[in-house]
Amino acid sequence: MATNEEIDFRALRIEMVEVIAECARLTASRIGKDQFDKRVMRVLADVPRHEFVPTTLRQFAYLNVPLPIGYTKTISQPFIVALMTDLLEIEPTDQVLEVGTGLGYQAAILAELAQRVYTVEIIEELAQEAGRRLRGLEYDNIEVRLGDGYHGWPEHAPYDKIVVTAAPEGVPSMLIEQLKPRGRMVIPAGSENAQKLLLIAKDDAGRTAAKEILEVRFSPLIVSH
Repeated sequence: MATNEEIDFRALRIEMVEVIAECARLTASRIGKDQFDKRVMRVLADVPRHEFVPTTLRQFAYLNVPLPIGYTKTISQPFIVALMTDLLEIEPTDQVLEVGTGLGYQAAILAELAQRVYTVEIIEELAQEAGRRLRGLEYDNIEVRLGDGYHGWPEHAPYDKIVVTAAPEGVPSMLIEQLKPRGRMVIPAGSENAQKLLLIAKDDAGRTAAKEILEVRFSPLIVSH
């Protein structure tokens, strides 16, 4: 078995991006397009996903599957990361909120596209480890907070874009309130065996419309009481 030092992670990232592109083509009728934004694909080809998984799983980092990161949580399947990022339509001036940091991979992807990322993680060990990894890779436009993402991060609201990487049963009203007019939020929601990935768009008047994208399966969103 190859050691981490012997693995060509760059080549594996290119393969991963090719697989994501094929998945987009195969699901075009459901996601509404047959390819993702070139900026999103470029970032996926650049960000070292193997730096955001446990060391023992680094050789599997670029497979198109979710991987366990501890505490019953996972790093999402690369295709789903690409889809959710693409749906957000991030602009370089955007302020983005992420709920569910995990080990920081989605935050790193967002940070390559947005001006600033605020990410909230409820599990202390994951929040600390994500912060360490992101600092090690010199991401200086990401703030990690230990807390309950169900309630968002009001101090920095409103946000241009919001992404949630764990599934509540219903869309939290506080997250909708923290979304700017003309903002977009991508969130999985529903019971454990009946989740849908939703795109929620807010218009100039603050009205929201939700669109179902795909059936998905995420870890339930932990809510503190």
